[in-house]
Amino acid sequence: MRRVVGRELLTTILKEATPPDLRVVGRTLFHAAIVGVAAGLMGAAFFATLEVVQRLVLEDLGGYRPLRASGETFLPELTRIIHFRPWLLALLPAIGALASGIISELAPETRGGGGDAMIEAFHRQDANIRKRVSWVKAISSIFTLGTGGSGGREGPTMQIGGALGSLCGRLLRVDVAERRILMVAGVAAGIAAVFRTPLGAALLAVEVLYRDDFESDALIPAVLASVTAYSVVISIFGETTLFAHPGRFPFVIKHLWLYGVLALFVSVLAALFLTSLRGVQRVTARLTGVPTWARPALGGLALGVFCVPIIAAVGWRLAQPGQGLGLLGGGYGAVQVAISGASWLPIGWAGAALLLFLCLSKIVASSLTIGTGGSAGDFAPALVIGGLFGGAFGRVAQLLLHDPRIDPGAFALVAMGTFYGGIAHTPLSSLVLVCELAGSYDLLVPLMLAEGIAFIALRGKSLYRAQVKTQRESPVHQHPATPDLLRTTKVATIMRMISVSGIPIAARDFSVRIDADLRTAAKTMLNNKLREIQVTDAAGNVVGLLDEADISRFYLDAEDRPSS
Repeated sequence: MRRVVGRELLTTILKEATPPDLRVVGRTLFHAAIVGVAAGLMGAAFFATLEVVQRLVLEDLGGYRPLRASGETFLPELTRIIHFRPWLLALLPAIGALASGIISELAPETRGGGGDAMIEAFHRQDANIRKRVSWVKAISSIFTLGTGGSGGREGPTMQIGGALGSLCGRLLRVDVAERRILMVAGVAAGIAAVFRTPLGAALLAVEVLYRDDFESDALIPAVLASVTAYSVVISIFGETTLFAHPGRFPFVIKHLWLYGVLALFVSVLAALFLTSLRGVQRVTARLTGVPTWARPALGGLALGVFCVPIIAAVGWRLAQPGQGLGLLGGGYGAVQVAISGASWLPIGWAGAALLLFLCLSKIVASSLTIGTGGSAGDFAPALVIGGLFGGAFGRVAQLLLHDPRIDPGAFALVAMGTFYGGIAHTPLSSLVLVCELAGSYDLLVPLMLAEGIAFIALRGKSLYRAQVKTQRESPVHQHPATPDLLRTTKVATIMRMISVSGIPIAARDFSVRIDADLRTAAKTMLNNKLREIQVTDAAGNVVGLLDEADISRFYLDAEDRPSS
């Protein structure tokens, strides 16, 4: 596909449509289906293994009683007596993080959430992720999350899925462009495998690569891979949505202003989370005397010391020692409580205060895990922090407005999507994700409003540093001639001579010198919103015209010329 320079030379790349080769399209879709099967099987194995490890370590050894969302439990519940051991629970995250850090020495790019590493790999020219990344990331994430690390499964599966897509591309011997598409398809499949949101996963995979753009060429392969992986997983574990809610969410137009206010508060909260996360990352980077593989263990120790007293104090107060509060592990069970409530959750102001306290505590817990290099996703904490805050906000709104139509669960779901969509710059995919998680599109309008507000409010913040603004700024979408072509070509090369030579140019008109380069001319036209510009000689006399079509034709012709 050709890229030409038009009127918005410095802000967009125009694409000249060419008839698709159906053989190539069919082959790519077939390969995407293969990636979907591989990612589905890997995701199912990863999820099941993680569940087993959590039960053996956190529950049996530590006596931790994790909260689980309605659709999160696939393994049968076992009837057993759990003895809460706070001293051991405080050490388990450090032990798991240490094992994870040692394993990650085999592939240092697996440290952290996984999303940034995947995005960075996509924007490299070779679109290559090492074969070992998929299994190293899986093992290190199981060690981290299985022992209580505060993070999610989705971030690791983004990197695992991307690695599988890259591996399939190499085994199938496709070119770099198709391997890059298969990488995106693998990301979509990985998310769909553990999140069971096929459409949202596909949209997220193509949207998360950029701050203001999306990878349109990979959308259909991503959809196919996502559906394939989803089908594989539900054939093993059954079909269900992650969150349950009694009844529908009625749309009340008078509540829209509340969702707008919620979006503003969520934006502030998201900025606070990023500040906390980056702060821990900076402090960790200064620990030059500590080996890189040991730093996650320090984060795990700090996590245990911070979380276990909270778990013990709140658990004893609720007459449930070791009660999971969403601080350790993914935390989706805490969001389920924010949505539908629980028998142990206090009513009134006390319940809202507890949810807000857990929200702020989750920020600290996730920053300690991810910021020190623990192999845990940043996707789940973002959703959980937003969901807890939304649940607290909805309960406060109930208490202040005395409106029985206010449903705190609706605010929890909207805040969940708004929080992640705002800091990841993925408003469309996070909107669809929330609807799929809830199994309902009742909240579509409030989500659209809140996502739009957060997208604007968080323009200067980003969860993923590897994101680029648009395709134009990605190295993989830049034509080799782009950097030098406009600087080395003079206006005189392509200007059109006109019969007004010798007439002085008016002071109010814009012009460019005949010996200027095309980049200068293009910037002048863009900055002043001009479709054409006058060309002058050294004496200031008009000798020609230059318009956007001239530049477009020249650039297209230059791309068509064989390189030397």
